[in-house]
Amino acid sequence: MTAQSVLGYTLAGAGTALIVVAALGMVRLPDAYNRANAVAKAAALGVVCVLLGVLVLDPDPFTAVVLTAGAAAQLLTTPFAAYAVGRGAYRSNTPAAPSTRRDDLPAPPAPDRADGP
Repeated sequence: MTAQSVLGYTLAGAGTALIVVAALGMVRLPDAYNRANAVAKAAALGVVCVLLGVLVLDPDPFTAVVLTAGAAAQLLTTPFAAYAVGRGAYRSNTPAAPSTRRDDLPAPPAPDRADGP
């Protein structure tokens, strides 16, 4: 095995381990807010590590372009998805775990029904 193979497989393995940790977080964490936070960070870094591992194993220019685009898309969209999940949970009054009771946000405004059905 060459050093390139060792590095590639190590990156891919580390990325896979991060994704497994994110999956465990989905099961073990107490509420939607903690789950969204843990999964977003671990999944984004995990996918990028796997893509970097593939790039190290196959350093073709076309592969580099495709994997760079995939990594950029992952890093750009994952925070927005986690924000949307957290905001949706907050606006639907999903209860937080007792360990995360601190709430610095004001209460969500009541929907204005005067103009609509």
